[in-house]
Amino acid sequence: MIIDSHCHLDFPELYNNLDEIIERASVNKIDHMLTICTTLNSFEKIKLIINKYKNIYGTIGIHPHETKNYTNINSTQICDLKKQSKKIIGIGETGLDFYYNNSDKNLQKKIFISHIESAIKLDLPIIVHSRNAETETLDILKSEAKNSNLKTLIHCFTGTKEFAKNLLNIDAYISISGIITFKNSTDLANTVSFIPNNKLLVETDSPYLSPTPLRGKVNEPSHIIHTIKKIADIKNVSENTIVESTTENFKKLFDII
Repeated sequence: MIIDSHCHLDFPELYNNLDEIIERASVNKIDHMLTICTTLNSFEKIKLIINKYKNIYGTIGIHPHETKNYTNINSTQICDLKKQSKKIIGIGETGLDFYYNNSDKNLQKKIFISHIESAIKLDLPIIVHSRNAETETLDILKSEAKNSNLKTLIHCFTGTKEFAKNLLNIDAYISISGIITFKNSTDLANTVSFIPNNKLLVETDSPYLSPTPLRGKVNEPSHIIHTIKKIADIKNVSENTIVESTTENFKKLFDII
């Protein structure tokens, strides 16, 4: 069993051909997928998807790029939305993106904290996007996690080894995408070799970030096999070892399957 821990099946590149995409995933032994919310419109499509497909779960959250459009969303609203489906198993995608700055930094921080408060109340994992914001992301996670049961997953990790060490110190899980297969990912490969297998998950972030040798094509869950192969090569273990550990980590973190 392989689990794609982060994809965007509601995006039109995938949503418009979903039956075929799910079939290709099945052929490649991707048995479960977590489709990730970015807006409230996204959430409406996600509910349709998870109701139709038994092996797909969803989340509720506002992407940091989109926070400018949801300035008043709070933890109570997020918790109420989660109650609409038992198959909503995570909070996010949330976090901080200071690379593009599509939304005000302080607003991103405020809404990130609201998501964390929701995750703590609901006892669900928080799925975190962090770009050019390692210090701020870590500070908020440390502050909000005090005296709580916060479960953290950093998605599409591309950060420094120091960031990875600090995340492991707060018991976070770290998800690796197809970026690990890119030619310029030497530093990331060195960091991945350091991350313990029991803290790793894998994802596509599809329809984005198609791995080598599929660069330039629309990404989809079936492509995750290339990421798994690369991680296995980096760690000098079998692909099956990576499949087994990342699957068990997902089950443990999200308490399902």
